[in-house]
Amino acid sequence: MRTTGLRQVTVDDTTVALKLLVDRRDSLGRARTEVLNRLHQLLLELVPGGAKQFLSAPQARALLNTVRPRDIVGRTRRQLASELITEVAVIDKKIKAANQQLTELVDATGSTLQQLNGIGPSGAARLLGDVGDINRFASRDHFASWNGTAPLDASSGDQHRHRLSRAGNRRIYRVLHIMAIVQLRRDTEGRAYYRRKLAAGKSPLEALRSLKRRLSNVVYQQMIWDARQSGTGPGGQTGATLQSSAAGPIPTADTSEKPLPGPVTNNPRTPILTGA
Repeated sequence: MRTTGLRQVTVDDTTVALKLLVDRRDSLGRARTEVLNRLHQLLLELVPGGAKQFLSAPQARALLNTVRPRDIVGRTRRQLASELITEVAVIDKKIKAANQQLTELVDATGSTLQQLNGIGPSGAARLLGDVGDINRFASRDHFASWNGTAPLDASSGDQHRHRLSRAGNRRIYRVLHIMAIVQLRRDTEGRAYYRRKLAAGKSPLEALRSLKRRLSNVVYQQMIWDARQSGTGPGGQTGATLQSSAAGPIPTADTSEKPLPGPVTNNPRTPILTGA
């Protein structure tokens, strides 16, 4: 009440809706994993060697059709496995519908986050829902500190090193982690960046941490670009192109390993997240 220049809190219904939908999508994913774990346990008793790790409902049904146990224990296991396969099929249908709904809502916001390699409808919705107004972050360093990808200085004496920060928004950190893993599995600039870090003497975990820090910058720039396209971005701040990925100039230690940013100086409007 006594301080001037503070951000004004506003309600953003779209942001709240995105948070609600992506929370629902995440709960469906956890439910599917739980059902699949129970199904794998039963299939291991019915089929020699069990089933492969990544199993779809049709694949599981085809595998189950190859066994015809005669004893009561085997028949009971087969019955329970059949019921679990039906549950997986129902959850898959709900996940597909949830992804479609998220895609439509994300597209309605004008966001181009899904054009980034490794971000799907769920990841884009999580970013938009949890971040809200990207302008509330004065710089990409503040954004990295908020999402937990900014490493902490753990130097001692002549040994200069950084360690993983356990603080920050872990949901956004998970989105960036998935984005990094997807880029490592494909022939992308993210994988090339990761290999450059390995060649520079970093351990695999340190290189992965640096990649996530770099991808945090990419996501921040993309969201700033989207905000500027919609007329809400800060004047004069450079955004990202539609082809943004982990490419671009090779970052120095200041960009990929800066532990914590300085104080916030700008004061844009911030939406209130009533669905949190």
